[in-house]
Amino acid sequence: QLQLVESGGGLVQAGGSLRLSCAASGRTFSTRAMGWFRQAPGKEREFVLSISASGSSTYHADFVKGRFTISRDNAKNTVYLQMNSLKPEDTAVYYCATKNTMWSGRWYPSEVDYWGQGTQVTVSS
Repeated sequence: QLQLVESGGGLVQAGGSLRLSCAASGRTFSTRAMGWFRQAPGKEREFVLSISASGSSTYHADFVKGRFTISRDNAKNTVYLQMNSLKPEDTAVYYCATKNTMWSGRWYPSEVDYWGQGTQVTVSS
């Protein structure tokens, strides 16, 4: 069993930055890839970024375009999402996620076996 708890969301002006954190419980964190999804009102949940279990490789959605980065600290069982140059269209609930793999890649919601509760990010224009 793995529990994921996100933090760090909030309200930010366009062009600003936020860093989200996801703290994981359980012994298997360091053997699993981690990822972030987001869901805007009225839209489907979409993939943002993933990172391999070791942290050596990452994969991002096209819309990230160098603005977001994912990192992890296996000693702290925590994964981070650094978001820069935020835009109003980045407004969404952001979810931490993991699936049973060591590798990063493009993920689909149906592949995820553990989700966090989500944290709201609102970008004002």
